[in-house]
Amino acid sequence: MMFLRCLVIIILLLAGGLPMRAQQRNSLTLANDKLILQIDKRSAKNYLDTILTRAGVNGDNISTKILKGDYSALTSKGWQLAENSRFKVRFNRALNINFSAPVVQQPFIITTNTVNSEGSPGYPADVLYGVNKFGLQTVRELPNGMTRFFVPGNLTAKRVYVSGSFNMWSLSKGIMLKTDSGWITDVKLKPGIYAYKFIINGNWTHDVNNKLTEHDGFNHVNSIYYRYNYTFRFKGFQKSAKVFVAGSFNKWNTNEIPLTRNNNGWQASMYLHDGTFLYRFMLDGRWITDPANKSKANDEKGLIASVINLGEMVNFKLKGYTNANKVCIAGSFNNWQPERIFLKKTDNLWQLPVIIPQGNYGYKYIVDGKWITDPANTCYVNEGGETNSFIAVKPNYTFKLLGYLNAQSVRVAGSFNNWNPDQYTMGRKGDEWILNIKLPVGKTRYKFVVDGNWILDPGNKQWESNEFDTGNSVIWIDPETSTKTI
Repeated sequence: MMFLRCLVIIILLLAGGLPMRAQQRNSLTLANDKLILQIDKRSAKNYLDTILTRAGVNGDNISTKILKGDYSALTSKGWQLAENSRFKVRFNRALNINFSAPVVQQPFIITTNTVNSEGSPGYPADVLYGVNKFGLQTVRELPNGMTRFFVPGNLTAKRVYVSGSFNMWSLSKGIMLKTDSGWITDVKLKPGIYAYKFIINGNWTHDVNNKLTEHDGFNHVNSIYYRYNYTFRFKGFQKSAKVFVAGSFNKWNTNEIPLTRNNNGWQASMYLHDGTFLYRFMLDGRWITDPANKSKANDEKGLIASVINLGEMVNFKLKGYTNANKVCIAGSFNNWQPERIFLKKTDNLWQLPVIIPQGNYGYKYIVDGKWITDPANTCYVNEGGETNSFIAVKPNYTFKLLGYLNAQSVRVAGSFNNWNPDQYTMGRKGDEWILNIKLPVGKTRYKFVVDGNWILDPGNKQWESNEFDTGNSVIWIDPETSTKTI
């Protein structure tokens, strides 16, 4: 089909499940054969330093000068001032982009603020990538998909547990089995980053064989483990001495991630966050793109690189508007930038598949310059006083409220959104109200708000008292299965 031939896949980098930082809209994008650098004048210096580095602008106090209105460091490198308003300044720079795949005709988003998550003690923040570092490997993946934790020795111990962010730091779930060489237990993990400790005869200790640690908030450390989700493969060249992989995910550090030689060539596994990444192999000191990957693009220096696209495919559809000249979509997944993502018209339908990282997003269609919510989506999110259509990519929970068919509005609020009663509006489906959403791991307290009246969830028997003596419904999002626990 012609539409499939014209398939545009766009990866939009943002932290999964995290709200957009509306006060800081810095971005570096490629569009119409130009690099576009947008700077929010309200940005903190460290955020501006990051985006300037990606734009190839380095030097002492450059960010300070730019925030004071001195743009000479940018203009001297070929950047042209395109817009200068109260809070925003935008620069363009010509760049000849050579996408090998001709179907890619829309911008490739190269934003730096891809992961804004801030971890709490015991629950590490998400990261762009991760590679495990063991002395003696004590955590490994099994062929059945389980992850095995191993404590060598300690054969005189009476009881050993593994406890971590994957089991809510439980004192009972992670009991380990004694073997002739130590203690083992198998855990089901999704790809991601996890903190853990061993409990040996009641004494907590980090994994001394694991070189990756993180402060636990109590003057000690937790061990860190990455469950991998991606493998780089480079066929042939077995006679080469060394092969490394580097990319935008690790700031092109060429000596950090070596590939291991095997019968077919070379490979290296790692954890990668959802998003778009440029990468190349370093073969005996020489850069080479991935010959097995046809998706390529130029990096910020104009050098060709291979491209990885990780995320969930969302097929946006807008029926009607047959007389419209153009239809765009914008949302928190692309920092609300219009004129970037254009839908394709087929008969009575405008549509476009977009790959988006997991998370919660507001969005709107833009029809010939007019912003509208999605008429096919009755779930809404209020962002900064604006009502936008709401979508959750890879949601881990569905709020449901049966009945109340005469209600004008049904919303949900709780600890996940600071009890804001106006933020999330549920959509009507049959005889119930629903909202798919990505919730944080752990305990969530909530209530429904029906036409302004706060009520407990009648379908959830789990609740707890609150300061108003009206109670709150309670669910638990289990990190091991990413589903609710009641």
